[in-house]
Amino acid sequence: MLRLVVADDHPIMRAALRAYVDSAPDMECIGEAANGLEVVEVVRETRPDVVIMDLKMPEMGGVEATAAVMAIAPETSVLAVTTFSSEGHALQALNAGAKGYIVKDATADEVLEAVRQVHGSSVPISPDVARRLEFNAVNEAEEFSVALAGSDYLPRIPPRESEVLNLLARGYSNREIATRMVLTEGAIKAHLGRLCTRFGVRDRVQLLIRATQLGFIEPELEDERDAEQSG
Repeated sequence: MLRLVVADDHPIMRAALRAYVDSAPDMECIGEAANGLEVVEVVRETRPDVVIMDLKMPEMGGVEATAAVMAIAPETSVLAVTTFSSEGHALQALNAGAKGYIVKDATADEVLEAVRQVHGSSVPISPDVARRLEFNAVNEAEEFSVALAGSDYLPRIPPRESEVLNLLARGYSNREIATRMVLTEGAIKAHLGRLCTRFGVRDRVQLLIRATQLGFIEPELEDERDAEQSG
């Protein structure tokens, strides 16, 4: 059973998220919090597997609370669930240590699957957020220059690893990437592990940020998921 803490300052939203968790056969909600300070204390006491973290909360915001959670319980995974879909909020949450980022218009099934992914090794990010991250990183010349100046070299990425990287950036899970590339999930994990080594980062969230900042994510005019749905 995955042990979860739900943090949101709106009682109705917090109750809804708890209901999502309680409806899943493989999850249980072991705590709630209405602000950032509360979630840090609850995590300190309960050591959950996953925290569903609202980013806009009183006392201490979700981004700051995420960093605090990572400091006291690095084994806990944080899934940011918020109304914000801008790349700025996504980057702040991911840089603070969140393992995934989805917006509040996600369905119950999407939230639960994102929880399972952050507890595993995937990086669930809403497709529209991933597209905004990509656009921002590719087009922000100053951010690109800073990232490039901090890098000793630009790694050479084999075509298959590049394909994995770009699918990751578009919000696909390891399982979905494996299906699209006709590979096993183990092979995808191996590719991502090698990519982390090439970029000199500690995990896949940092891989996504570094790769987009350095221009390794290929821009698309239309999100593939939207194209698939319309087709």
